[in-house]
Amino acid sequence: MFSLSELAPLNQHQNRSKMLKPWWEVFMDYLLVLMLMTSVLACTEQLSRDRVVCIPLDPFVTANTSNHSFSTGGNVLLNPSSKQPTHIPHNISPNPHSTARGRRTHLVYQQYVYISQVCYHEALPLCSRFFPYMALLQSLVLVASGSFWLHFPHTSARIEHFLAILAKCCESPWTSQALSHAAQQENVQEKEVVRQPPQPPPSSFSPPVTHTRHSSIDSGTDSPLLKRSDSVSSAIPPSQCPSTLSCNSTMSTLSLSSGVHLHGSKPSVMVDSPRQVISLGKSDGEQARALFEKVRKFRSHCESSTVIYKVYLAQTIFKLLMVTLIVSYTIPLLSNLSFSHICQPEEQTLVGYATFECIHVLSSLLRKLLVAYLTLLGLYVLLNFYTLTWILHSSLRQYSFHSLKELCALRDVPDLTNDLAFLLHMLDQYDPLLVQRLSVFLSPVSKSRLLEESLERRWGEEKLHAMTSVDADGCSRLQLVALPRLPPALFTLRQLQVLKLELITDAKFTAQVANMTSLRELHLYHCTAAVDPSALAVLQERLEVLHLTFTQASEIPSWVLSLRSLHELHLSGRLSSEGGVGRSWALGSLRQLRHLRVLVIRGMLQRIPGELCEVAGSLVRLEIYNEGTRLLVLTGLKRMVDLTELLLQDCQLERLPTALLALPKLRTLDLQNNNLRTLEELLSLAHLRRLSCLRLAYNRVLVLPTSVGVLRGLELLDLSNNHLQSLPPALFTLLRLRRLLLGSNLLEELPTEIKALQLLTELDLSGNRLESLPPELFSTCLELRILNVAHNSLSRVPRGIAALSHLCRLDLRSNSLEELPAELGCCSGLHGGGLLVEDWLFLSLPPLVRDFLSHSCSTSAAYPEGHSRPESDSFPYFSPTQWSFSSALESEI
Repeated sequence: MFSLSELAPLNQHQNRSKMLKPWWEVFMDYLLVLMLMTSVLACTEQLSRDRVVCIPLDPFVTANTSNHSFSTGGNVLLNPSSKQPTHIPHNISPNPHSTARGRRTHLVYQQYVYISQVCYHEALPLCSRFFPYMALLQSLVLVASGSFWLHFPHTSARIEHFLAILAKCCESPWTSQALSHAAQQENVQEKEVVRQPPQPPPSSFSPPVTHTRHSSIDSGTDSPLLKRSDSVSSAIPPSQCPSTLSCNSTMSTLSLSSGVHLHGSKPSVMVDSPRQVISLGKSDGEQARALFEKVRKFRSHCESSTVIYKVYLAQTIFKLLMVTLIVSYTIPLLSNLSFSHICQPEEQTLVGYATFECIHVLSSLLRKLLVAYLTLLGLYVLLNFYTLTWILHSSLRQYSFHSLKELCALRDVPDLTNDLAFLLHMLDQYDPLLVQRLSVFLSPVSKSRLLEESLERRWGEEKLHAMTSVDADGCSRLQLVALPRLPPALFTLRQLQVLKLELITDAKFTAQVANMTSLRELHLYHCTAAVDPSALAVLQERLEVLHLTFTQASEIPSWVLSLRSLHELHLSGRLSSEGGVGRSWALGSLRQLRHLRVLVIRGMLQRIPGELCEVAGSLVRLEIYNEGTRLLVLTGLKRMVDLTELLLQDCQLERLPTALLALPKLRTLDLQNNNLRTLEELLSLAHLRRLSCLRLAYNRVLVLPTSVGVLRGLELLDLSNNHLQSLPPALFTLLRLRRLLLGSNLLEELPTEIKALQLLTELDLSGNRLESLPPELFSTCLELRILNVAHNSLSRVPRGIAALSHLCRLDLRSNSLEELPAELGCCSGLHGGGLLVEDWLFLSLPPLVRDFLSHSCSTSAAYPEGHSRPESDSFPYFSPTQWSFSSALESEI
């Protein structure tokens, strides 16, 4: 058993699916009901009253009768209406001894019953006995095939999904608001047409034209969905919403408003009442955006196949063939439905007669029912022919909103194909207004307006101001992540200097970017931004720094190459090794970047792009992070003679590039994270007299050659994370060296020649095998401010460390120390956390020294202006205002 509540979904599905049935489908359903009723009536009559009545024919008696009485074929004897009336006068009394009139048969009642049953099966035709059942079976088959396409497993799911989406589209408040906005635009266009010079007046006999306009109560504006054409003179009631099953539907009701009549040639301007702008709530806006996404996914799903169209076509052909077959073998049955039949049973010995004449009681009724059934079948055939003609002569797999574009301002609705187009054609036959409501969620303009309203509501000017931060350099920054588009309030931030856009699908800079007078730096993280021509002119004059993060080189916007005021360009993504930086960068494409000074490339290059030579005259800094791809060709560097900073990391270099010889102005050379094994080419760098910074960390250098002494101008040398076991004396001839980083090597001792580096301010010896430090380090290197000897095997700290009055950072962790010298208290720069050591070892100091070193004071007090904590690679220090992340997703993590 099942409850009545389980029948509700079935009833709802039937009520909603009727919207996909055109008028001929509805007509055929009624015809099927009539055919079913006809067959049921015939079956009922046959089951209740169907029988035959038989009378024997005696050949001897027949021979003695008159030819006239026998010429009627026995019907005279059987038909009561043909019997000769016998009038017995009332004054003559009946004679009991008179002979009986008629023909004696000598049969009893049981014999009549027996013969009637035998003759019913032997003499009666099959059509007379089984026509009602055949008609009932045929009607059931036609009923089952009539709506097969609505219940077929591969089509019913799509149809139910379509009807559910259609109901939500009609109920959504955004539908009414979008149509109201379209009506406003149409009214503006009409007013512009009215203001034009009047046309020549029509003839005097032209009848007045009455324009009736329908308005929407919920939006307070004229809705173009309810206007058929300009010549409509009567109000059209609103179409039925698919969700009318719910009495509390949120769909706005429609009413009629009086229009303005235009009589003759006198033009009149329609005066619209003030319209109230309706803004969607947060939940309504989210539902509308979700509905847009559902429509998009359903469209892509339905337009990929034509299963609904094919099933409906196959169903129509099947019904046509089925009805044609039924008519072909049913029409000949009319001749077999006769009233009288001759029966010659083989039981003559049992009843004494060989021939009987029988009549079929229901023959007349069955004949009339068969004629009615064939008439209904004929109409059914004609409707199926019409359906098949409509399918074949109409482009049901293509749906164009051409008529809709003439009725409202939603002129950007795309054309549809395949199953979705077929469903809309079927829906058009029921009510075109429903298609127009669905078109709101197919319109890109409608979607854009919804996103704009949502952004205006959620990302107002106050919220954007609250999200703006100020970095250590005093620049105001704003970061927007995962928005559908740029909020309009963004272009009102006049003081914004740095703008970061991440994962914004439809970012577009309009002419309003001119209001952002302070914008100088732009970050686009997986955000392909479009720029209007007027906005491009503004960016060309103001933008100085641009960061681009992308997946493929084809995602680089073309307008980037026209930013003539650009100073820094950062590119991060997969870059093609053929044709320079991506295939889309043609020769000469960088010539407009005349002021480009810094270029940072994070990609996988196999050679230095040749297009970079076009900006060689202005480029002073080049950074390439190659993500482990081997950089094979570096000849392009030879033309960048003005380059002062060169960084080549993760390029799998095994030797120093010879192209470095062509860079006489080079000051900084960074070759970290490569595969350098030998540095014999250092001798060739002797003519790079301006080279002051050399970073060779994270390589595989085994021996530092003595030729390092030719680099007289070096101030920073980074050889950390290599395989050095000793240091050549020539290293200590670099008297200008201020920072020497030798961490994570295999050094067992530090030569006493270190005393020659009197300008040394930072020394990193962490991660080696040192057991002691030379006393000369503390007696001569008095400018030392940072000393890192962590992760060694030191057993003691020399007492001469008290001479390092400028020392502000000292790392002694992970050594073999048993105590600390009290002279550490003489290093005034170590107080406030400058000493890094284990807690138990720190307790070995005298209490006064501990209190002095652990005393925390403000940075401004401990380090006066101009003498703050120095930056160090071995002691990274970041103030809270300097924390930055490459993306908002990393900051959340």
